[in-house]
Amino acid sequence: MSKKPKVLVLRTAGTNCDQETAYAFQVCGAQVDPVHINKLIHREVDLHNYHILAIPGGFTYGDDIESGRILANELRLHLKEEISTFIAEGKLAIGICNGFQVLVRAHFLPGNHNGAPVSRQTATLTNNDSGKFEDRWIYLKTDCPSVWTKGLKDIIYFPVAHAEGKFITDQKTLESLKNNGQIAFRYCNNDGRKPAYPQNPNGSVDDIAGITDKTGRLLGLMPHPERHFLGTQHPRWSRSKKASKLGDGAGIFQNGVNYVKEKLLK
Repeated sequence: MSKKPKVLVLRTAGTNCDQETAYAFQVCGAQVDPVHINKLIHREVDLHNYHILAIPGGFTYGDDIESGRILANELRLHLKEEISTFIAEGKLAIGICNGFQVLVRAHFLPGNHNGAPVSRQTATLTNNDSGKFEDRWIYLKTDCPSVWTKGLKDIIYFPVAHAEGKFITDQKTLESLKNNGQIAFRYCNNDGRKPAYPQNPNGSVDDIAGITDKTGRLLGLMPHPERHFLGTQHPRWSRSKKASKLGDGAGIFQNGVNYVKEKLLK
């Protein structure tokens, strides 16, 4: 097996953020393979040979039925055991925007204690309260002790681009997410305080923008860290006196790569 962490970037019809996601992991030191879902289903590619599964953003299958539903069904019906084993082995997964919707609808998030999916869907991402597609930059804060969020700044700045990004769940699941430290990101204003629209662009319950499973190794988020991987992607980068080479999103990808190097490649 390669000395580099190996990342499988999953793609299918309608995926459109795969190249940006692959680039981010490559710059952080990973070997990255874009893989079509059919190659996994037909066992032409073995997920076991990888350390990180990344499901990027886009509009898989044209968001037919609802965002991410068809790809989620493919994962749940054809690859549930492989992905469950993958996570249970201590490996990582990340779903961004459409990928987050997929992981929730495939029952992998919020998930259970060992990375396996639960028997029924316990949360969802539904239509934005604004009733329209939201394409804007937003502030996020995190205090989640996840592999993916280690060392991030207190307040980070990412773009969102979605029509079905409102996270909702029942009160019991919400309390569980809080008690288990699974809320990875919350929308906030520029001072880190509670947001109003459009700072919370979709109306998510408790301002939730991203969650992990109970292991902290599976992350789903609606904002796009790959779209603020470089400092020059910040909309005000040219006005900053402290412009950096890498943007706020770089830490997420680097955390994933570093974890594999430290925990899985020894």
